Amino acid sequence: MHIGIDFGTSYSAAGAIVNGKLTLVRFGNAEQFRTAVFFPELVPDPNDFELTPDLQAQLEAQLRLARTQHRQEAAAASARGQLAAARSDDELRREALRVVRRQWMEDQTREAVASVASFQHALFGEEAVEGYLDSGGGNLIESPKSMFGYRLDPQVRKVIVHIATHILEHIRLTASRQFGAPVRGAVIGRPVEFRSSMGAKGSEQAIDILREAAAIAGFDTVNFLEEPAAAAMHYHKSLDTRQPALIVDIGGGTTDVTFAQLGGDEHPQIVRNWGLPKGGTDLDVALSLHSFMPLLGKDTVRVPQHQFVEAASVHNLPKQREFRKQNYRLIPEPFGSRLRALQELGATTRLNQLAERTKITLSTEANYQADLDFIESKLAAETDREDFDAAIESFLQQLERTLGTVRSDLEQLPDSVFLTGGTSRSPQIRERVKQSFPEMPLVLGDPSLGVVSGLAVAASEMDDA
Repeated sequence: MHIGIDFGTSYSAAGAIVNGKLTLVRFGNAEQFRTAVFFPELVPDPNDFELTPDLQAQLEAQLRLARTQHRQEAAAASARGQLAAARSDDELRREALRVVRRQWMEDQTREAVASVASFQHALFGEEAVEGYLDSGGGNLIESPKSMFGYRLDPQVRKVIVHIATHILEHIRLTASRQFGAPVRGAVIGRPVEFRSSMGAKGSEQAIDILREAAAIAGFDTVNFLEEPAAAAMHYHKSLDTRQPALIVDIGGGTTDVTFAQLGGDEHPQIVRNWGLPKGGTDLDVALSLHSFMPLLGKDTVRVPQHQFVEAASVHNLPKQREFRKQNYRLIPEPFGSRLRALQELGATTRLNQLAERTKITLSTEANYQADLDFIESKLAAETDREDFDAAIESFLQQLERTLGTVRSDLEQLPDSVFLTGGTSRSPQIRERVKQSFPEMPLVLGDPSLGVVSGLAVAASEMDDA
């Protein structure tokens, strides 16, 4: 049996065509789950390092090597008539200890990644976030899809593959139980352009990661379909007559646009795709920077702006690590204490949740108060619709430019514009899309399930083949 999988940046969903009807996979009581996974143990804690007899022997061997190298350097310098930099035995011992400790960390990480047991107690979706906040430890990975297209060293890539494997296996086993049949094939959605630091190679790497993870997760066959093309297949089913249509899919991590010939008895014909590697998570970060970070000293204290971006970017693990390494003890109050509180376990995740909630609320309400008690008692961010508009204006302009490019590239204008994706709920987003194509009716699809519905249709065709 084949299923369609929308492996999203923010939320993931899956579905299949059963007896001619779309049936969505249910994860608990929901038809989708937050793309987050919590591992109670994955990366070792550096504080667990202790000099066991074996490690002590490694230290002594490393120290002997360091002493020998130091003597050789001194002799070589003397032969050149130079004076070698003196290093005390304590300095050599500290350096040897750092080498042994670093090697211990690498060994522990390899063992954790290779161990199936470290993944047996994983939690997914909202349970993952709650488990992380309640545990006082462990590792929460949010929006792993955002990292697929970035340059990864081999060890980090292995970790990312394991995370993607566990998410896909969770989906496959849940679907198999619900449908009462082994699920062995999938059509997985992909953006037109993955978020990437490597251009086209980043997208190739992302597909390789997904393909490898799917195979390990138990899928025998895997195909990929661009997400706006999947949404086009979903929209196609609702059109009685043939027409040119534009599909705009604005998700959590990317914005994708497809021009297609849809409707009638013929198969959908995808003509052209465009992509913008930005989406709803960028709105969360922008709102956090605009409305929350000034309460922590942004634009007031002498802290580089990029550190506030790092704090807001919970989907980017390297940026999160950089933020937590900073020393804010000399930052004037109250900002120093607030920044240090934000460095505590789970604080940036809580802040991101508030930014997302504020974004959702201000899409329909005039104002919202976000309580920041976890940073400082009685601290709150007062936000209104104007704050939201100002925060997301940069994204709206990029969306407008992308749609302008689409319009200029088209040889014929569409008969309709079909808007889908989680971020399409925002009235501001809908208005900008409408302004780019004012002559055409704007058709609003299901923001959450438009893509997965089309992927399920494509998966059913694989079953019928």
